[in-house]
Amino acid sequence: MSHTGSCMCGAVTFTTTTPPTQANLCHCSMCRKWSGGVFMGMVVRPDELVLNGEEHLTIYTSSPWAERAFCSTCGSSVFYRVTAEGPMQGQYHIGMGSLDNADGIEIEAEYFIDLKPKAYSFAESGRQIYTEAQVMELFSGAG
Repeated sequence: MSHTGSCMCGAVTFTTTTPPTQANLCHCSMCRKWSGGVFMGMVVRPDELVLNGEEHLTIYTSSPWAERAFCSTCGSSVFYRVTAEGPMQGQYHIGMGSLDNADGIEIEAEYFIDLKPKAYSFAESGRQIYTEAQVMELFSGAG
């Protein structure tokens, strides 16, 4: 079963060609500002995503290793994409809130756990958690 989703106005839509089963939470300051809270990103390989309405996307290079896309019509966050060389290059992280149905997707990991605001908490049992230092090591290729 594939997943479908869209931005708020429907100008950008997407379909995954295989059913994603995992998502990650990110507590970094960029994700918090971009999403208005924790970013809950469903992991999708580049060859497993069909995007429609790409002409409505604005791409913002947010770090040396990634870019973020949002709908230029309604402003909805659409995806975070890894641009750094390595095994994750091209990988999309689609916001779970943009899915028409998120059934079957489990939270696998939390990133930047040491930057998480104390005001909220998720059940961390059964998933990996990474501090800021560990995430930087992971993206540097040394991890």
